[in-house]
Amino acid sequence: ISDENQVEITVIVIFLSVKQVTENHADPETMLLSFLREKLRLTGTKYGCGGGGCGACTVMVSRFQPATKTITHYSANACLLPLCQLHGAAVTTVEGIGSSKTRIHPVQERIAKAHGSQCGFCTPGMVMSMYTLLRNKLQPSMDDITQALAGNLCRCTGYRPIVDGCRTFCQETNCCQANGVGNCCLSGEVNTEEPEQEKPQLFDKNDFLPLDPTQELIFPPELILMAETASPQTLTFQGERMTWMSPASLEELVQMKTSNPKAPLVMGNTNIGPDIKFKGVLHPLIISPTQVKELFEVTQTPQGVWVGAGCSLSEVQSLLEKLVIQFSEEKTELFKALIHQLRNLGSQQIRNVASLGGNIMSAYPNSDLNPVLAAGSCKVSVISNAGRREVPLNQDFFVSFGKTILKPEEIAVAVFIPFSRKGEFVRAFRQAPRKESSFATVTTGMRVFFSEGSRVVQDVSIYYGGMGPTTVSAAKTCAALINRPWDDENLSRAYDILLDELALPPSAPGGKVDFRRSLTLSFLFKFNLEVLQKLREMSLCLQNVIIDELPNKMQIHPLPKEIQPSLQEFQHVSNNQSNLDPVGRPIMHRSAISHATGEAVYCDDIPKTDGELFLAPVTSSRAHAKIVGLDVSEALQLPGVVDVITAEDIPGKKVRPFGGYTEELLAATEVVSCIGQLLCAVVADTRAHAKRGASAVKISYEDLPEPVFTVEEAIEKLSFFEPRRVLEKGNVTEAFKSVDRVYEGEIRLGGQEHFYMETQSVLVVPVSEEKEFNIYISTQITVDNTDPSKEAVAETLNIPSNRVTCHVRRIGGAFGGKVTKTAILASITAVAALKTSQAVRCILDRGDDMLISGARHPVLGKYKVGFMNDGRILAADVQYYANAGNTVDESVLVAEKIVLHMDNAYNIPNLRGRAAACRTNLPSNTAFRGFGVPQSIMVVENMLNDVAMVLGRPADQIREINMYKGQSVTHYKFEFCPENLLRCWDECKLKSDYSARCKTVDQFNQQNRWKKRGISIIPIKYGIAFTDSFLNQAAALVHIYKDGSVLVTHGGTEMGQGIHTKMQQVASRELHIPPSKIYISDTSTNTVPNTCPSAASFGTDANGMAVKNACQILYQRLEPIRQKNPKGSWESWVNAAFFEKMSLSATGFYRGPDLYIDWDKMEGEPYAYFTFGACCSEVELDCLTGDYRTVRTDIVVDIGRSVNPSVDIGQIEGAFMQGLGLYTLEELKFSPSGLLYTRGPSQYKIPAVCDVPLQFNVYLLPDTYNPHAIYSSKGIGEPVLFLGSSVFFAIKDAVAAARSESGLVGPFSLDSPATPERACLACASPFTQKIPASKPGSFKPWALNI
Repeated sequence: ISDENQVEITVIVIFLSVKQVTENHADPETMLLSFLREKLRLTGTKYGCGGGGCGACTVMVSRFQPATKTITHYSANACLLPLCQLHGAAVTTVEGIGSSKTRIHPVQERIAKAHGSQCGFCTPGMVMSMYTLLRNKLQPSMDDITQALAGNLCRCTGYRPIVDGCRTFCQETNCCQANGVGNCCLSGEVNTEEPEQEKPQLFDKNDFLPLDPTQELIFPPELILMAETASPQTLTFQGERMTWMSPASLEELVQMKTSNPKAPLVMGNTNIGPDIKFKGVLHPLIISPTQVKELFEVTQTPQGVWVGAGCSLSEVQSLLEKLVIQFSEEKTELFKALIHQLRNLGSQQIRNVASLGGNIMSAYPNSDLNPVLAAGSCKVSVISNAGRREVPLNQDFFVSFGKTILKPEEIAVAVFIPFSRKGEFVRAFRQAPRKESSFATVTTGMRVFFSEGSRVVQDVSIYYGGMGPTTVSAAKTCAALINRPWDDENLSRAYDILLDELALPPSAPGGKVDFRRSLTLSFLFKFNLEVLQKLREMSLCLQNVIIDELPNKMQIHPLPKEIQPSLQEFQHVSNNQSNLDPVGRPIMHRSAISHATGEAVYCDDIPKTDGELFLAPVTSSRAHAKIVGLDVSEALQLPGVVDVITAEDIPGKKVRPFGGYTEELLAATEVVSCIGQLLCAVVADTRAHAKRGASAVKISYEDLPEPVFTVEEAIEKLSFFEPRRVLEKGNVTEAFKSVDRVYEGEIRLGGQEHFYMETQSVLVVPVSEEKEFNIYISTQITVDNTDPSKEAVAETLNIPSNRVTCHVRRIGGAFGGKVTKTAILASITAVAALKTSQAVRCILDRGDDMLISGARHPVLGKYKVGFMNDGRILAADVQYYANAGNTVDESVLVAEKIVLHMDNAYNIPNLRGRAAACRTNLPSNTAFRGFGVPQSIMVVENMLNDVAMVLGRPADQIREINMYKGQSVTHYKFEFCPENLLRCWDECKLKSDYSARCKTVDQFNQQNRWKKRGISIIPIKYGIAFTDSFLNQAAALVHIYKDGSVLVTHGGTEMGQGIHTKMQQVASRELHIPPSKIYISDTSTNTVPNTCPSAASFGTDANGMAVKNACQILYQRLEPIRQKNPKGSWESWVNAAFFEKMSLSATGFYRGPDLYIDWDKMEGEPYAYFTFGACCSEVELDCLTGDYRTVRTDIVVDIGRSVNPSVDIGQIEGAFMQGLGLYTLEELKFSPSGLLYTRGPSQYKIPAVCDVPLQFNVYLLPDTYNPHAIYSSKGIGEPVLFLGSSVFFAIKDAVAAARSESGLVGPFSLDSPATPERACLACASPFTQKIPASKPGSFKPWALNI
């Protein structure tokens, strides 16, 4: 664009939930998400990751198609949708479909009432995905629902209740149990004539509003008129740094591209968008050819079909599905292979906008489609000034990483996909870290052609993705197969050629080298099995039997994926409980409706104040270095940048003390000790300006020698945070002399990112006088004596605590990750607010959050175990090394909890545990749900598994033999009764039909060579409360107003665990009034001071007792009034009390148990009581790829008398799924220089809907009580997370079955997480055994083994 004056800037017209919105100055860099949230103040659509990977920002986009006179609705990620692309579109957000002020939509109601929301941050996205599905299909199938939700992540619920709520829209809901009813025909119970009391259910389907399609929003008639009458015109949008042009015709597009060959073409923005956002790529001009109709045309020819390069992947998928029905099977082999890949490529939201041409032209090395298109002999029609040409998609098409053979000015217009011929077979395979919504590790497209009635190969084509910088052709392998019969001899030669042909250097980008090489062979073998099956079918048709029957054992069927209805069993409240008393009933989360309508306010939803600034942190890019220069001059010159905050600006304490060590708020000394350490912060008028300013700060370093990254390096250099902890009982050394056998082993556990859906968020608002500050923050702790947000801010600003008020309305998930680092971020933001005298907001990007905030501690566990031949373990010596990172944080406390829990459920007479927190140059690790226990017990359970394998006995027998029985004493001399532990174990075996299923698993394994099943049952004994006794106290403040309404505030923070809901139930019971009269205000330090963290599964125990105390005081106070007027109403009593000058306000307090541990004497009472549970899981494993499905999980937990079964069952399911992620899926990857690679959902995979056990049953142990907690309940937030390891051990069981096929028996090493890579390599199939091992030390690996 040579002359700016000639450019006419287009005014954008979109309709938002039927209201017209115009924007005169649309910036090409503005995404719909920031436009909705910042410009229109529609905050229901959430920011979760900014890269289209989590679904929190899902909206529905609708467009009128003049050609077909139809309206299309599709879901999309608002964080990747450029505003410029939405001219003439209707956008529906969660606010538009229903609200509590008007009426709520059935989708919102069902997700809420089915208990599908906990922290609620992901709920609007879930609602919009489901809403869009229903707009397109009134009666979806379960498969439609799981596809629609595949791109929406939730970290709280475990997905089961979300799926159950959505299932009520299904055609398949005839099952008696699909609506949450406990008893069911599936459970095999026979109904007798006299049914016992009906089992309670979590929700009743009959309460739901019906779905009425006539009540939906209509498509704006103005947009239909606009689409039908407006002649196409060039759209131009000019931004601060970019220009966006949308040509009206193909000719104009060609012209534009000729003049600007470097300008990218953007259709769905799923490739260019993340590059601009995360890699800082800047394109002065972007061309968006969405108006060029030739790019969307589909033409059939006798040879195949031409598909417009602009068609979205969803459109391509539905077109191919129609063609498969229309044409004979032999003509649609390639179509079916493409459909197979498309189903798993990205999420529904991504496929709805990403284009076929964009997918091909981005030339990703691990592309799902390119290998299939290339193997299928497809071609691309391209156009430029020089005219049209057709370019075959073959090995010459992909030149290098992200580059194709096309010239810069050429434009892909259409893609030709040919029909297959008789005797031609096409298959596609992929393996990815997660089954859905995940970039592939390796993909392949394979095609073979036989002449009729023969098994001699006429033509063969094999392409792989993920095996180099481009899509690669296995040309030599193909040459070895052509003109030869398809038989074992030729194929076994082909495997060897393929192995040589596709060599990967051991330090190849992306790592997993052995696994990737093994997959190339496994995929060819899978193709071989499918071809043999097809040849057999063909030869049977011809009555010309040329091939032996493929043995059943060798066949490979896909892993099961149908989600079954599940059971949730809990106890009825007793018959004599008042109907008004809500305790023990499955009451919906008190904010669930607000979550589902988007009305729930989170920290970043608070409206901007006038003059508010945004803060972006600047972090270290070196792990161990000296800062030689920090130059902020360039940053300060940038538009919008107001100031840069450094350590010198801090008026008070520049460090936070913790455990005898200190952590700098901002680098005050010259040395940095990890990548991601906070150095300074840029304050600017907008988020975008602050981020650009942060990128412009120049820091020069001088590297220091020998950084420490792994625990082995820390051990070698004695780099530890003191004290190291030891607990011992009996005489371990002597006991080893008297046992039958001794075995030594080890297991490594990777770390885990919290991945709370709402990133770290803080808003600091200075009050105009006397240095007073209001802080709105997403934290688990408003203030305490260890590491508070409020106290940290007060000390940093050098003002008294009474000038700082912290407010926490709700948190979008925390899991331990919003305690220590949150206080530091709040302090830095407060310094900025003090210096600028303006409100300052700091909301971390997902990548910065993952880099800065730390994770669960990776642990190396080494053990030596002595046992008898009958399975009794007499001695164990266990050493734990936790990778603490660069500062102490809570690492020493984690190490303490590791040794305190190492006995789990087992009475080992001679037991020694030692734990060390290793100081390394990685970002500091911190608290995470379970606080060391999931690592501690995992090591011990792996040890028991090894004992079982050495003895050749079932692992559950070894566990049973060694369990605590009768009145017992732990290794720290704490007495307890394990009766309920044993009850949970027996009940779990019974409910899961364990012994019968073990036999079925064995049978399955005998009948299948390449798929194996595994089953495992695991117990848990988890100590509840804080070992530091002062943390167990709590306070509450209760006001009764003259109209009878009640306001409750307490010290706990609501982060999805339902604490406010439970407090409302407590107050309702104690005051004898319905919950509707009780309101829970936000947690704030001006109502309840000196609070303790909502952590250690102790929030309800402590705060519940404080609320109960306050309510009892008030109820007692009203006693004389009630006696005077026993038949009066609550309101009349309250009114009378006011006129009698009685105080209607009370503070409640709970002192908490006095707990302690004496480390010198190795004894104490560190916990108030134990929560017990047991879990049985069964998996099916594909031994060739390492992919698995959890077929069924049964969990039995003793939580005493549940205060709210729906909340508690939700906590159990959510914790289990987080554990499943920890032990089988989630991997933090660091570069050799200590940089975290996995900084977002595209690289770091948390469990999605596809990972939920296909049958997921939860049973609360009946008839139990707990005298140590409120209403006989028990803490439940953390204990069940460890039970996710039952899936790990089930995978290990399946791997053991696979290894036995290769003649390998006895213990073997399988580190956690048991990813597909680890499981596949451990199976030791003939293909993995072909891979030559790289010699450690002879190369620099792509990622560190943390």
